[in-house]
Amino acid sequence: MTIRLGIVMDPIQDINFHKDSSLAMLLTAQKRGWQLFYMEQGDLFQEDSVAMGRMAPLDVRTNPDDWFTLGDYRTEKLSSLNVILMRKDPPFDNEFIYSTYLLEQAERAGVLIVNKPSSLRDYNEKFFATLFPQCCTPCMVSRDMGLLKAFAAKHQDVILKPLDGMGGTAIFRVKNGDPNTSVILETLTKYGKEQIMAQKFIPEITQGDKRILMIDGEPVPFALARIPKKGETRGNLAAGGTGVSQPLSERDRWIAEQVGPTLKEHGLIFVGIDVIGDYLTEINITSPTCIREIEEQQGVLIAEQLMDVISNKLNSR
Repeated sequence: MTIRLGIVMDPIQDINFHKDSSLAMLLTAQKRGWQLFYMEQGDLFQEDSVAMGRMAPLDVRTNPDDWFTLGDYRTEKLSSLNVILMRKDPPFDNEFIYSTYLLEQAERAGVLIVNKPSSLRDYNEKFFATLFPQCCTPCMVSRDMGLLKAFAAKHQDVILKPLDGMGGTAIFRVKNGDPNTSVILETLTKYGKEQIMAQKFIPEITQGDKRILMIDGEPVPFALARIPKKGETRGNLAAGGTGVSQPLSERDRWIAEQVGPTLKEHGLIFVGIDVIGDYLTEINITSPTCIREIEEQQGVLIAEQLMDVISNKLNSR
C-alpha cells in the first residue's frame, strides 16, 4: 500500500530551505515512495459533517533554489489520507483551534494525525512544562501585576514572557529594581487582562537553550544548544542565536524520562523540549524545529526515525 501523507503548514514558498523541519520530513517521506499532499490552514473545511481538504499533490527536492512543485488542487475527504502532519506555526488562535476540530474529525475517520489534535488544544507549550515541577526552575503564571512584581522581587532576576509566543518574541529579562518592570508587565498582561509566565532567570543560558527532540516519547541522543548572540538573553535561532549540536547530558536524559511517558500517552509523537542548564523551560508541540541542524552536525537520521514510527503506527492499525 502506498501511504498518502498530507501536511498542513505555512506557505511552503516562504520556508527557510536550509533549516525547515517540515521540509526534512517531506523529503524523507517522498524518498520512501509516499504520496505527498499539501494544504494550508484555510484549505481545511467541513461539509455535511465530513472533514474535507483542498489539497495539492506535492513534489519536493533538495534544490535550495527550487525545492517544491505543487500539482492541481483537488477537494477530497481528509479520510482519503493515511496520515496528516499538522505543522502550522503559532499563533495559537481561534483558527488554530478550529483546525484541530477538523483534524480531530478526520482522526475519528481513521487518519493518524501528528500531533494528536486534542492534545494540541489541551497543552499550552509554556504551561505544559509546569506539569513537571521536579524539572523546572521557580515559575509563576498570572495576570495579576502585584503577584508578578512580588515574584520578581523574590527571585531578583526573572524572565517574563507571553504564553502564546514563539521564536523568542516578547521575552523580557527583568532584574530587581528595574524601572521598566511596571510598563513591561502592563504591556505583556495587557493591563491585567492576559496571563503570562514568569520564570527565575537561569544563568546557564550563556551555554545555550537546548532543544531536545522527542519521537514517540523517546529523546534523540543529540540536542541543539542555541547560544545567544552577544548582549542577548534569548537563544532562539529566530532571535539570532547560534545552533551547536551536542550529546545529551545525564540531566537532559533524566528530564526526557520524566516527560516522555506523558507525551506518548497523549499522542504527541514529535515534540521539542527546551532545557536551559538543568531546567525544563518549555514543551513545544505545534511545529517543533531543529531537525536539519542536528542531522547536519551529527549525521543522525531524525526524519527517518520519525517516519519509521509513523509507518509502524499505520501498520499496527
